[in-house]
Amino acid sequence: MPRRALQWVAGLATAFVLGSTLAVLAVRWINPPVTPLMVTQLFHGMLEGRWVGIHRSWVPLGRMSPALLRSVIAAEDAHFFTHWGVDLEALRRARAWNLRHERQGRVRGASTITMQCARNVYLWQARTYVRKALEIWFAALMETLWSKRRILEVYLNVIEWGPGIYGAEAAAERYFGVGADRLNARQAALLAAALPDPLDRNPGAPSGALGVHASRIARRAAGVRLEAR
Repeated sequence: MPRRALQWVAGLATAFVLGSTLAVLAVRWINPPVTPLMVTQLFHGMLEGRWVGIHRSWVPLGRMSPALLRSVIAAEDAHFFTHWGVDLEALRRARAWNLRHERQGRVRGASTITMQCARNVYLWQARTYVRKALEIWFAALMETLWSKRRILEVYLNVIEWGPGIYGAEAAAERYFGVGADRLNARQAALLAAALPDPLDRNPGAPSGALGVHASRIARRAAGVRLEAR
């Protein structure tokens, strides 16, 4: 490769590393006003002749029900407090499961809460190897520059919980008519159960399968300890 091309590649790589590091460092203190997913879903709705809007009210982690924190961790990332952005064991299990079910076209992911937060705040949603690599990079930066508390706080304020509904506060108000701080264990488990497919699962009017899944999450959530964290 010519020397000039190498210099361009090195310059781009340096700019990317510095830019991504500064972007992650900024959100350590500044709440993101909007995310790529919010904008994408807003425009998709407009193209389809629907107005979904962006409904979100940012609340600090201390104003969220502990039941919700336990339920989301139990449902989405049981090893959240012990991994550094990527759960290697979960990746191994997901790969083995996908190999067994590849003929059915069924795919199981292994994204941690940190990886999901990185995807929502900084990246696009389409499943590609490039996005996954970037997701891991941003997750590693977040684990290095943020606290676990900050990761969970940002995640629970940006995650999609229905058409135009983002974050725990908007979801709690929409589905249960309460603030995020007043969610009980059952309501929290239903919200957590809806996360893998928030556009098709309604925690406010759960199907039988969603209710059963929420019950399993509630049992696991009882064993999640937040106090020492």
